[in-house]
Amino acid sequence: MVEQLKARAGTLLPDLLAGVTVALVAVPQSMAYAELAGIPAHYGLYAVAFPPLLAAFFASSAWLQTGPVATTSLLTVGALASVTTIGAPDYVALAALLAVIVGGFRLAIGVLRGGVVSYLMNHAVLRGFILAAALLILFSQLPSVLGVSGTHATVMGRALEVLLQPQSWDPSALGFAALTLVLIFGGRRLHPMFPGVLVAAVVSVALSYALQYAGPTLAHVPSGLPTLRLDLPWGRTLDLLLPGAVIALVGFAEAASIAQTFADIERVHWDPNREFIGQGVANIAAGLTGGFPVGGSFSRSALSHLAGGRTRLAGGITGATVLCILPFASVLEPLPKAVLGAIVIAAVRSLIRLEPLMELWRLSRRQFLIGAVTFGLTVALAPRVELAVLAGVVISLAVHLWGELRLDVTMERDEDELCVRPRGALWFGSAPALDRQIAEALADRPALKRLRINLSGLGSVDMSGAMMLAQFIASAERRGMQVRLEAVPPQIEPIIGRVCPDVARVTP
Repeated sequence: MVEQLKARAGTLLPDLLAGVTVALVAVPQSMAYAELAGIPAHYGLYAVAFPPLLAAFFASSAWLQTGPVATTSLLTVGALASVTTIGAPDYVALAALLAVIVGGFRLAIGVLRGGVVSYLMNHAVLRGFILAAALLILFSQLPSVLGVSGTHATVMGRALEVLLQPQSWDPSALGFAALTLVLIFGGRRLHPMFPGVLVAAVVSVALSYALQYAGPTLAHVPSGLPTLRLDLPWGRTLDLLLPGAVIALVGFAEAASIAQTFADIERVHWDPNREFIGQGVANIAAGLTGGFPVGGSFSRSALSHLAGGRTRLAGGITGATVLCILPFASVLEPLPKAVLGAIVIAAVRSLIRLEPLMELWRLSRRQFLIGAVTFGLTVALAPRVELAVLAGVVISLAVHLWGELRLDVTMERDEDELCVRPRGALWFGSAPALDRQIAEALADRPALKRLRINLSGLGSVDMSGAMMLAQFIASAERRGMQVRLEAVPPQIEPIIGRVCPDVARVTP
């Protein structure tokens, strides 16, 4: 007992330092992500208060920091675009309902021990989507950074409209954005723990107040704690089920990647089922306290790890610290929106990399095609980016099925003997192709007396494939041919032994 108390005391101070450090950075960053989601900035504070506090009780990773993140915020805009418009009276309430739905899906997956789905998202789909999402997020912030309000209906259209009007750019907004980027990126060069986001927010608030900045600011940031909200528009639940499921899975891929990364660094185990539960509880808490869908933040998780966080308590301290800040949140009202736009741009800059997508070109042209199509659809369908993810998943399944239908077969003839070597998966979809090719080869060579079927290239065989093989062997034997199965892999030996018990065969 004494040793346990000493161990807990030894982790308390590092967790306290990490939690408070992350909270101070999370405040301006979460407000920026709220703006990205089309929600008034102060709701970002609600989404980083109770969610990480409650997630800490259930999470598996000691370093995963929960709260608003860029990709989930973009997915939120897309999900709500199908049922309402930004700024509509019901927008904030629907965002809260969406968070509850996302949380419900993740909680159910975790409770049912379905965490394995975190490994099933096609990497090509994710790479294409993340690159496109990062570009969309960057372009969506250009109007704020340049101090110009675009009128075009699409993100890319507004960005192009703003970029083509340099005479309308606001030098003050540009100055605040530039200052923010310099403090964030320059601060990292000085020290990895330099709180560039926090310093930029504090300096910008002071300058905005002192200079009486006339550009767009937060203007209204209510002080006080969030209240429990049960009067959500529950009647719209069915409208948000599909996008909620997409956010639950796609958004969790980021959290899973973060948890796995730090688990590998520290050589510890993490449990995706517990993480699903933690993320589910966090999203339900976000929805019921006026927030919006949340996920795992890589930058804040890295900061927690770098600051010395050792247990899940660090995430809980982050939430508790934000709760302590909320009564004084009104001091942030002079913060220019250009600063929030620059914070978002800084957060997604590292995601704008062509290398992961181009790597697929070298490894697999099919997977590159999936990633490229997902990328194109994400940009074209914005803000309904969840439809692009669904389309990418469908395309990846179709490509996989098409590949499984194609069974590579090589044939070698030696006098009166034919050796057949199928490679791939022999199942009910690919079995007819093998049957047809062997039948055609035998028909072209009626003098053949022996048939050897080398199965070393088969990765798997289902019952239909094995039965087709048995039927063909029986047909060949009726024609007076000697048939032998060779190099039967261990993984398919049981089913081959049951379905073809009388056929001579040689296993490795």
